[in-house]
Amino acid sequence: MSGRANSRDVVRRADGTWGVTKPGASRASAVAPTQAQAIDRASHILANDGGGELRVHATNGQVRDQRTIAPGNDPYPPKG
Repeated sequence: MSGRANSRDVVRRADGTWGVTKPGASRASAVAPTQAQAIDRASHILANDGGGELRVHATNGQVRDQRTIAPGNDPYPPKG
């Protein structure tokens, strides 16, 4: 992975749906009808991509929550 941390944002779209976006991407990775469904989808995307930061935006666009998602299905889990 490059020097930048893996991250996704959950943002409200103009049509009222919620999008999962990667910073710098021109299109959403996923779209869901509710914020809760978008958060769940974003969490799965990050877990499958090695973990990272999830930022949840309020309807006004400001970040209202930020969480760290752990890697899922780690092929080399720590021993012990």
